Parts: sequence; structure tokens; C-alpha cells
Amino acid sequence: MTPEVVLGLFGQAFYLAMLLVAVIVGPSLAVGLLVSTFQAATQINEQTLSFLPRLLVTIATIMIAGPWLLRELTDLFNRLILDIPNIIG
Repeated sequence: MTPEVVLGLFGQAFYLAMLLVAVIVGPSLAVGLLVSTFQAATQINEQTLSFLPRLLVTIATIMIAGPWLLRELTDLFNRLILDIPNIIG
């Protein structure tokens, strides 16, 4: 197993991890920004007001994008398992 192969596998896994995190956290960040702007404009300083919308959006995002995220993850592991003979020898 050469360093190039290891770095290629690590790069694929790192890219997939970043993609998974971005898909889940991105909408939550956008909603948090909108709620924070609303709180700043109305001078409402309630901490739970920003938590509940972000939680709901994160849950909805996982429900909507979950099957696609799981498919991407299983595809990566299937490729890794099927490539074991090529990687070793």
C-alpha cells in the first residue's frame, strides 16, 4: 500500500465527512443567523428563541437528506471493501 493510495482514501473519506457536516449544519447556521438578526432588530434577548428553530431545521434536514447521506456513506464503504484486493496487492 503506497502513500498515494492512503492519501487518496483519506481524501475521499475527509471530503465525505465535510459534505455530511455541511449538509446538516449549513441550514442550521442560516436559520441561526436569521433568528439572531430578528432578535437584534427587536431587542429580544431570549436564548431559547434561537435554539428551537435551529433544532427543528436540523431534524428536518436529517429527515430529508438522511437517505442520501446514508447512501453516500455506504457507497464509500462498499468501494473500500471491494477495492481491498487492489489496495493490498
